[in-house]
This record gives sequence, C-alpha cells and structure tokens, in this order.
Amino acid sequence: MIIDTIERIISFIALCLLQVVVLNHIHLFSVATPLFYIIFVLHFPSNYSRSGIMLWCFAMGIVIDCFGNTPGVASASMTLLGALQPYLLRRFMSHEVEEMVPSLSVLGVQPFFSYLSCVTLLYCLLYFSLEMFSFAHLLYWIENVIGSTILTVLLIFVVEIVRKR
Repeated sequence: MIIDTIERIISFIALCLLQVVVLNHIHLFSVATPLFYIIFVLHFPSNYSRSGIMLWCFAMGIVIDCFGNTPGVASASMTLLGALQPYLLRRFMSHEVEEMVPSLSVLGVQPFFSYLSCVTLLYCLLYFSLEMFSFAHLLYWIENVIGSTILTVLLIFVVEIVRKR
C-alpha cells in the first residue's frame, strides 16, 4: 500500500513536470496538443476506490491548471474522467478480475486501444469545451478535439508498447 502510494506520487510528479515543461509547448499544426498526463488515470487498478481516483485526478488537474494557465479546465475534466474510469474500464475488460492494473499487456491490443481512445476522446471533448466555453468557432473546436485525441492516443500507445517490452 505504501509502496503503491509512493510510486503513484513519483508518477504524478513526473507526469506533471513532463506536461508543464515540455508538452504544453507543443502545438502541432496549431491545434493538436499532446495531453499525456491522462495516462495517470488509465493505470488505476480495477479495485481502486472511485473517490480515491477522483481525488488523485483532481490533484493532477489542479497542478496542470496552475502551471498551464487554464483555470479549472484540467481539474474539472480530470475529475470527471476519474469518476468515469471504473465504468469505462469494466466496459473494455474481457472478464471480471479482482485486482488488475490496465495496460497493453494485460488487456490486449484491441481492448486497450479502445479503452485508451474512449478515455482520451472523452477527456478532449470536455477539456476543449470548457476551455473555449463557446461553440462560436466550431471548426477550430473540432480540430482541437480530433487533433489532440489522435496525438495523445498515439503518444500513449507508443509508450505502452515500449513499456510492454
């Protein structure tokens, strides 16, 4: 339990630093930004409490908000994602397991890719909707959602493939 918490804190700090220092400055074609920190919510065990996931996700979101100048956008999006993560994970699991940490090697390629895509798309929809808070520029919103979703999914999937080996 203590080792898991320490590992989660180290992962939390590393992901926040990576996002704030490096990835927030990447804007591919001025629309796609990699939101790599959502990998944090993907790797919660299947038996982790929903309130615990939501607390961790809120903390991650508030740190990203503070350093990314997006007041409340990341924290609201991450908190909702934390609330929905257990349901989404169950939807893509092939069988019920007592304690399982979702990853490419555990779920398999197709279920993990579907889980990753669903979580990322949901996060990007909420994040960019809150960030723009208007649909006056609908095409720009769609470009942001699709571009960031694709870029984030590819980045996380490549990291998972490397981790699998």
